[in-house]
Amino acid sequence: MEAIRGSEFPDKVIPLIDSATQSIKIVVFDWRWYPDDPGNPVQLFNQAIVRAVRRGVKVGVVSNCDKVLAVLKKEGCEVKKPETKNLIHAKLMIFDDKNVVIGSHNFTQYAFTMNHEISVFIPDCPKVADFLRFFNTLFI
Repeated sequence: MEAIRGSEFPDKVIPLIDSATQSIKIVVFDWRWYPDDPGNPVQLFNQAIVRAVRRGVKVGVVSNCDKVLAVLKKEGCEVKKPETKNLIHAKLMIFDDKNVVIGSHNFTQYAFTMNHEISVFIPDCPKVADFLRFFNTLFI
């Protein structure tokens, strides 16, 4: 298990995105897209997601963010917005149904550069089935 603090998130998570071979499952409250700022750490993260889709990784996303869901869908991701009045507030990524990142990071510039955030990377997560059930409950 490895802690991911504040601005470490893109440096720690982009390699996980780049090494995924089958699937990336994402649940996130807030996700931003910065098309006019390709060097922005969030946009580097976004570009890694697009690269994953282009190399055949199945990317599924559950989020509240209509604008980003539209962009991700256009890029080839499978996207869902919850059809309930309850907000998605979780922040979860599951790589190849075995490795998990969970914590407080939204996918925003403030979360990646300024906020006091903490997430954790759990390789070969022994409870991955619980996280997959959570994802699948939302991704219906």
